[in-house]
Amino acid sequence: MKKIIITVNFLYFILFTGCSGKKMTPVDLVNPYIGNISHLLVPTYPTVHLPNSMLRFYPDRGDYTTYKMQGFPLNIISHRSGKIFNITPFTGNPEKIPANISYTYDNEKITPYYYKVTLVEPDIIAEFTPEERAGFFIFSFPAGKEGGIVIRTNGRGELSVNGNSVSGYDTYNGVKTWLWLEFDKPPEKIIVRLNDTLFSRSSVSGSRVALYAGFGTQERPLQLKIRYGISYINIEQAEKNLNRSRDKWNFKYVEDKARSIWNKALSRIEIEGGTHDQQVVFYTSLYRCFERMIDITEDGQYFSPWTGKPEPARDTLYYTDDWVWDTHLALHPLQVILNPSHQDEKINSYIRCARQSGWMPTFPVVTGDSHAMNGNHFAAVILDAWNKGIRGFNLEEGYNYLKKTILEETKLPWVKGNATELDKFYDEKGYFPGLRKDEKETVPEVHSFEKRQSVAVTLASSYDDWCMAQMAKQLGKEDDYEFFLRRSLNYKNLFNTATGFYHPKDRDGNWIEPFDYRFDGGLGARDYYDENNGWTYIWQPYHAFDDLITMMGGAEKFDEKLDLLFSTPPGRSKWQYYSVLPDATGNIGQFVMGNETSMHIAYLYNLAGKPWKTQKRIRMLLNTWFRNDLMGVPGDEDGGGLSAFYVFSSMGFYPITPGIPEYQIGSPLFSKVKIHLRNGKTFTVIAKNNNTNNKYIQSARLNGRELDKTVITHNDITEGRRLVLEMGDKPDYQWGRE
Repeated sequence: MKKIIITVNFLYFILFTGCSGKKMTPVDLVNPYIGNISHLLVPTYPTVHLPNSMLRFYPDRGDYTTYKMQGFPLNIISHRSGKIFNITPFTGNPEKIPANISYTYDNEKITPYYYKVTLVEPDIIAEFTPEERAGFFIFSFPAGKEGGIVIRTNGRGELSVNGNSVSGYDTYNGVKTWLWLEFDKPPEKIIVRLNDTLFSRSSVSGSRVALYAGFGTQERPLQLKIRYGISYINIEQAEKNLNRSRDKWNFKYVEDKARSIWNKALSRIEIEGGTHDQQVVFYTSLYRCFERMIDITEDGQYFSPWTGKPEPARDTLYYTDDWVWDTHLALHPLQVILNPSHQDEKINSYIRCARQSGWMPTFPVVTGDSHAMNGNHFAAVILDAWNKGIRGFNLEEGYNYLKKTILEETKLPWVKGNATELDKFYDEKGYFPGLRKDEKETVPEVHSFEKRQSVAVTLASSYDDWCMAQMAKQLGKEDDYEFFLRRSLNYKNLFNTATGFYHPKDRDGNWIEPFDYRFDGGLGARDYYDENNGWTYIWQPYHAFDDLITMMGGAEKFDEKLDLLFSTPPGRSKWQYYSVLPDATGNIGQFVMGNETSMHIAYLYNLAGKPWKTQKRIRMLLNTWFRNDLMGVPGDEDGGGLSAFYVFSSMGFYPITPGIPEYQIGSPLFSKVKIHLRNGKTFTVIAKNNNTNNKYIQSARLNGRELDKTVITHNDITEGRRLVLEMGDKPDYQWGRE
């Protein structure tokens, strides 16, 4: 494994090596606590797992400020939801212990590969380390007290004990997770709980059942080791998944192996320079980019929620758990660079979902398709991979399932079903109609909370159709190409040239007036937009930026509008603003850093011929909203979306349009970045004279040749070229203007 190159400054040497002189590796720079207090919504949980693995763990508590925890889930089935089983140690008589125990806690330590905490009241130390489909606990009990473990299901399930083994299942959203668990010593007492009644027997089944294993009172402190495996297939497979460890009761061996796996994954990108905190935020962000998608392949098969049984994985792995509305913009493009062969398998997994269900999913998870948000943005994922040279999937099969889904399934947000009258209206008129402010909903299929999102749906569909047109062209489907290309221009139907905003229309084709682009649309502006207001949705769809410049009246007007975005005040007090727009966190004027829909916007100054403004904005956004502290994530981190933005931007470039194999240059945080590619080559970014003040590019060279534009290609990266930037503390108003 390559070690991080550290700046030669002696102070940095002390910070990164410590008094012992031991050099830190990338995983040592990961701080899972970053973002564990949210600005408004869901905190970023400190997940312990292996890269893209089936098993994920974090303690059963809220954020960092939570006073008590309720034990330890044995798996988190989908990013931050779906806690499967729970294990909690206790001291005392098992017959007097409730199934749901909560303790205050202290001295918590979390890394990607290891967890440790003291449970205060019983004075128990808990430790955990993960494998791909298995976990390992050590519970250290005090001497002189009766020690035990309670294992419970969170849904309908079954638990039974035989000697030192526990087997059973828990259910979440109709899918069973099977468990095979082993103690390193047999329990002295077994009690089960069903409907708040205790029984002295070895098995129990029902809803939210619990099993208590007592290990007696010890004269010396008791150290209890617990290993367990999980499976979505059956109990035998869970036992197989557990018994893959070479040295099965050696906790340190499992921990060291997990640490090594993380270092190998994180070392794909090597950084030099920047501050210590910037390096910590970088590697923490990169670690979060390896949580999704997850590989649920088990010995050549996987459980399919569509067929309700194990299916063969054939020659590739099966991946799931992807919130593609959040991940198609940056996380998938990053993985195309870092792990192109895995991207093949992820796309093949989507196609398998469609093959079995008949529809292309939008949010595939272990239990099916969550079908959240709006759009069919897997079209962007598959096009982006194809146009960047990934060929290990059947493009035509994926295209055909997407075509069926886009044309026959409803576009309504968070609704899974056949096309409605609103979809037929869209097909005929080229936009999703909005309701006037005093109109009540008349279409029963519309989600009562998510609403129509009429502008957001129109813009998302336009981009998806553009992606479909490009795939049709690759496949030689000329009629389809023309059809989808025409539909990809539907965004024009909602652009109001008088205001420079995408503006909702009613079904008669009239603008909905009067209209406040900041606050109209209800909670999260969902009547017309989605989570964010009209200011955020100016800068879509992603394939039509050149046309947007034209519709606004030229590059200068476009530049002025961008400036207004960053400078227009909220217009209300903070509590009033966030009571209407709780997802719109990380604000700078009307700009929202905490939501994926905004991530590309600062790079659009490049298209206006003002790249120095991109450089200034990007540095400010990275340093303001992404920090090495508990609130260091600006919004909901939905499994890698915001983190991938940080990884890209701190390296100095970003893909503003997935599907086009190009990246816009920003302003790197580090003096040197090396991406070690799977093909054996290394792409390098060198920023000479780079520091906090020197954020402006003075000149650029690519493989020794002068680069006058703000774009590098995907081929530049995969060929392992060398981008050298000269940095300064004042803008160069001429560089990159073309």
